[in-house]
Amino acid sequence: MNQTPKAPANPYAVLAAAIALPGTGHVLNRQPFRGLIFLFFMLLLGGFTLKTAAPDVSLVGKFAGGIFVYALSILDAYKTARVRAEVWRHRHGQAQA
Repeated sequence: MNQTPKAPANPYAVLAAAIALPGTGHVLNRQPFRGLIFLFFMLLLGGFTLKTAAPDVSLVGKFAGGIFVYALSILDAYKTARVRAEVWRHRHGQAQA
C-alpha cells in the first residue's frame, strides 16, 4: 500500500496560530517540544528583563526579552511551515498555488 504522506500545515495558518498563542505554530508544524522551548525562554527572558529593568521603563521595555523571543518564535514557526510546504510540493509534483 503506497500512501501519500499528509500535507504540512498551511504556512498562513501556522503564522496566525503563532501570533495568537505562543508555541501553537510549532505544534501545527508537528514540533511541540520546540514550541515549549520557545515558550520557556520567552517566560525566562521576560521575567529577567522585568526584574532588571529600571522602575521608569515602559511595560514593553520591562518585558522586552520575552517579546523578542516571541517575535523569533513567530518567525521560526512560519519559516519552518513555508519550507515544509515547498519541500512537500516539490516531492509530490504539485504546482505552485
